[in-house]
Amino acid sequence: MKAAFYTKETIGSIGMKDRGFPIFGIGDMIIVSQSIKEAGKERLQAFQGNVIKMHKRGISTTFTVRKIADNGIAVERIFPIFSPLVKEIKVLSKGDVRRAKLYYLRHRVGKAAQVKQVVETKATMKKRQSTGNETVVASE
Repeated sequence: MKAAFYTKETIGSIGMKDRGFPIFGIGDMIIVSQSIKEAGKERLQAFQGNVIKMHKRGISTTFTVRKIADNGIAVERIFPIFSPLVKEIKVLSKGDVRRAKLYYLRHRVGKAAQVKQVVETKATMKKRQSTGNETVVASE
């Protein structure tokens, strides 16, 4: 059975629109607000961590976020971009990485498990915007 891949045009025609999320990529520290339903009530739950993986497949695009919980145990969650449960994404900092998948962080502890952060100045932001060198666009 051949898998169906949706293009931007197909997604737009079936009713999926650009979610308006900020541009983020591998290694970035983000906060994902997800809608949770408990006992007849609905609330937002925030999940903060590093993006370690992106899976770009049109409408089924997902990203994996990894965080270290209070007790030192690592937790990874996979979020679909086009899910109505994902309400908001905030980018806290940009990561400076050379890999597409950061699976090596799973085997590191403490400071070794941190991702080097990019310090952006006005000049680097201007240069990046003029060349269009964004790592990942959330609406793809």
